[in-house]
Amino acid sequence: MVKPSSARTWVLRMQRHGWRRDYGLGSAFDVSLAEAREAAAALRRRVREGFDPIAERRQARKITPSFEAATRACYETLREGWNSGHHAKWLSSFEKHMFPRIGKKPVDRVDSATVVEALSPIWLEIPETARRILQRISVVLDFAHIKGWVPEEISLRSVRKGLPRQSDKRGHMEAMRYADVPALMQKLEAAAPTTGRDALRFTIYNAVRSNETRFAVWTEFDLDKGIWTIPGERMKARETHVVPLSAPVVALLRKRWNERTSDTGLVFSSRNDKPISDVTMTKLLRDDGITGVTVHGFRSSFTDWAAETTDFPKEVADKALAHKLPNKVEAAYRRTDFFEKRRSLMALWAEYLDELPGKESEDAAATASGPIPLRAAA
Repeated sequence: MVKPSSARTWVLRMQRHGWRRDYGLGSAFDVSLAEAREAAAALRRRVREGFDPIAERRQARKITPSFEAATRACYETLREGWNSGHHAKWLSSFEKHMFPRIGKKPVDRVDSATVVEALSPIWLEIPETARRILQRISVVLDFAHIKGWVPEEISLRSVRKGLPRQSDKRGHMEAMRYADVPALMQKLEAAAPTTGRDALRFTIYNAVRSNETRFAVWTEFDLDKGIWTIPGERMKARETHVVPLSAPVVALLRKRWNERTSDTGLVFSSRNDKPISDVTMTKLLRDDGITGVTVHGFRSSFTDWAAETTDFPKEVADKALAHKLPNKVEAAYRRTDFFEKRRSLMALWAEYLDELPGKESEDAAATASGPIPLRAAA
């Protein structure tokens, strides 16, 4: 073949399975006719045996990223569909447990045996985290396959067979007895105020998840109406949740509002642009000598209190916790969010929490008596 530049090259033209392809054999200046014919004959034999030289050349030119690079690329691509709390947890689990072990390994060399070896040190020590990481690794490898970095889909279904059996006893988040929560609340209120203490009190008063508190911004609140509207993208169930705020909560928020530096920033942050750590509230409990209790467990404390000391239906307490009805048919017909009943329930919960330790409740029957007037928080 003589190119417009007058350069001359040897080319083998072949047709196979209905496709015509040209294969370069080298410059006519460097390769003789006899050498070109010999190379062409060898190439024909290899093609008939299934060899694809063009695909091989493309593969050779392709740069396969490391497992860490592929994971970060996957994270950046998929993160838009996640809530804020999921962002940090998803990537941090890799940074802490996987990248030090297999982060530098080319992603196309990460297989089931590699994953088994990487998960072994944490499989029994932190089983729930290990299971989540296994699922996330599968997402990364699927992403890498779609990007062309991994030639074939990799199934990790056999990984569990190469690891010891985890206990079926996964347990719930450990909770404080509801009878002990008022004493804790009194102690938090009496201590020097900090962002972490305010966040913990706020979380317990509203029986919400810690991430719902950590990422709360001022634009979600209507303090005059005593309402906190959490957008669906920040909720576990991906549905907007409206929280009725009790009087003590409004008072706490008004105090923080007066000390704010931004009208739209984070409520519980010293810098408005960075949320408090997910361990800040837990550390307060540990520093006070309270072990084996989680912040999430206060939702269980609330559930037990509502069930054992009030006459509110379970559905109202479940809605206060933003739980979805497991029965899809029932969920389709039950459209109410029990907002007014929830306002009464949360007011009663706040009243219970603010009782002095040892003081008997004035409303032992704990029936709904109506919401606490918001003007009390002014």
